[in-house]
Amino acid sequence: MQQFTHYFLHFVFPFVVAFFFYRKMLIKGYLILLLTMLVDLDHLLATPLFDACRCSIGFHPMHSYVAIVCYFAMLLHPKIRIIALGLLMHMATDAIDCVFISNGCQ
Repeated sequence: MQQFTHYFLHFVFPFVVAFFFYRKMLIKGYLILLLTMLVDLDHLLATPLFDACRCSIGFHPMHSYVAIVCYFAMLLHPKIRIIALGLLMHMATDAIDCVFISNGCQ
């Protein structure tokens, strides 16, 4: 269930948001929201590279609480608002993932 929820929120939910809020530029809006997943490149800095029991929020640099505050501040600028929205949706998805992790890892 964790994988389904995670990938649904990363790929389907951005399309729903693009459909309702960026309908005039649906494809472009959806692609921008998908491109914000590049924030996961900071996972490459972690050792070990993959840990199924690691919560991304607060661990990786672009998933830090300071970065999240910056993403909220980016909402104030109309030209980058869609990027901020994508980043915040990504952080919310990873935070939900952390709930699954805390319930299933020792």
